[in-house]
Amino acid sequence: MDGMSDVLAGMPEWEKRFRAPRVGLPEWAQDAPDRSLFVSNATGTFELYAWDRATGARRQVTDRPNGTTDGTLTPDGAWVWWFSDTDGDEFGVWMRQPFHGGEDVPAAPGVAAAYPAGIALGRDGLAVVGCSTDDEGTTVHVLRPGAEPVEIYRHEQSAGVGDLSEDGTLLVIEHTEHGDAMHSALRVVGLDGRTVAELDDTEGGTRELGLECLGFAPVAGDTRLLVGHQRRGRWEPALWDVASGGLTELAIDLPGDISADWYPDGSALLVEHTYRGRSELWRHELASGALTRIPTDPGTIGGATARPDGTVEFLWSSAALPPQVRSDRGDLVLEAPGFTAPASVPVEDVWVDGPGGPVHALVQRPEGEGPFPTVFDIHGGPAWHDSDAFAAAPAAWVDHGYAVVRVNYRGSTGYGREWTDALKIRVGLIELEDIAAVRAWAVDSGLADPSRLVLSGGSWGGYLTLLGLGTQPQSWSVGLAAVPVADYLASYEDEMEPLKALDRTMFGGSPQEVPERYTASSPITYVEAVRAPVFVSAGTNDPRCPIRQIDNYVGRLAELGKAHEVYRYDAGHGSLVVEERIKQLRLELAFAEKHLGGGPDSGERPPLSGVGSAPQS
Repeated sequence: MDGMSDVLAGMPEWEKRFRAPRVGLPEWAQDAPDRSLFVSNATGTFELYAWDRATGARRQVTDRPNGTTDGTLTPDGAWVWWFSDTDGDEFGVWMRQPFHGGEDVPAAPGVAAAYPAGIALGRDGLAVVGCSTDDEGTTVHVLRPGAEPVEIYRHEQSAGVGDLSEDGTLLVIEHTEHGDAMHSALRVVGLDGRTVAELDDTEGGTRELGLECLGFAPVAGDTRLLVGHQRRGRWEPALWDVASGGLTELAIDLPGDISADWYPDGSALLVEHTYRGRSELWRHELASGALTRIPTDPGTIGGATARPDGTVEFLWSSAALPPQVRSDRGDLVLEAPGFTAPASVPVEDVWVDGPGGPVHALVQRPEGEGPFPTVFDIHGGPAWHDSDAFAAAPAAWVDHGYAVVRVNYRGSTGYGREWTDALKIRVGLIELEDIAAVRAWAVDSGLADPSRLVLSGGSWGGYLTLLGLGTQPQSWSVGLAAVPVADYLASYEDEMEPLKALDRTMFGGSPQEVPERYTASSPITYVEAVRAPVFVSAGTNDPRCPIRQIDNYVGRLAELGKAHEVYRYDAGHGSLVVEERIKQLRLELAFAEKHLGGGPDSGERPPLSGVGSAPQS
């Protein structure tokens, strides 16, 4: 048995799922389709890799202590652009590196460091870069080789770069100048900033209908823009001719949300259909309207692209089986070197009557007979949803004898516009009503042991965890909150500007305008009622859920003598380092076992610190 086999033989299955090398869906250069860029954790940290399909050569492009995932290729495939921040703080500049290797150089000299707000790369060195800062709002800059950047857009509200037309003369900007950060409008401008066309389904912020830029037709002289709209209560595609102003809504008769992208010749659309926590692919012929299913197994599509020869490549996984980059021809397109992640158990679908309508939950059961200790693993976003997709953390809890329940509460995407937009005014409290309904089902059905219930989540899920521990104190036995909102007023003061705009939309104003709403939705308001032991993990460089407001909450726990532990690590809103992710989950597993008792042994663990202390990563 070789050295790697020896290591794997002694490694728990749950750790193998984290450490198994994986690859993301490759992006390909439009004018050089043999040149691709993908993300992989092959080194133990998620970084960018270049892949020359003609020769088979792969090479690592970025190598930073806290990882890199934001990157793209120029249309000719000559350059890799990648975003350089500091230790995960998301604030930085774009760099570029030759495709076959070489020195990293500033890609947008003259554009100051900022939070990224979209990027579009054209031919002959043309680039459009979006920036967001707390002081200036959103700005958009046009860069041409040898010239100073030209600012063509500025607004205090959040916005972002959409796409460049095929000839590089038109640009789409997604904006929320109307003040509703949950529903964008679209503006097409020339590269001098002059407005060419406008599309605003919000009618100046008076209607809650959003638009999304899905991309210009990839054909020279074609002025059609593929957009997503919500006019019939869900996301659907439409074709907007920005020259004539005509909008053609596409009648695609499928339930659930529908997104789309172009086939490279512009004759058809690659349709991604999402419904009840799963997704599938279709080809839609624009001339005839014919819709043809692209065979995929039941599960979740994590991205798809149509190649110039018509081949469709996609990233697929299910809760039971790890991700693979496949093609519609039955091939494995790209495999990571090393071993494959162990399988887990499939999910079961559960529908529970909630106060706002049926709530969809995904359940994974361990071996044996219930009731089980149960983890309610609450997703972040909040505009996101859990699906039948592979996830190492829930699988680890199942390995340790826990049932795992994931709830697509109101505010989640994928269940229609009204379900997503229900998250208003009573922020956090609405989602917890749905979680409570699913909790009642889990206990009444015999799945969950009511004396061993863990409320857990990261980001918005971490926020809901802390809020739930305070507003539903008798419902939960342990709380595990990663990078959470903990003190909403302090969080608003310190967070990045686009999130402030989102908060104003959700709450109906700023903390100065509606302070009672922020107070009612803030976990720190209810900290005295918390009964369950609390474990909090936080990135010290997090611009989304800043560290000061977490320290405020932890400080109150300490003052009140509440059982808690806190772990701070030197990164931002989560970590791209595999060993760091394993360490955090190991700490959470140990914390749950310490306070719940029993359960299978999870192997060697580091000692936990005392109440209120902060072990270093």
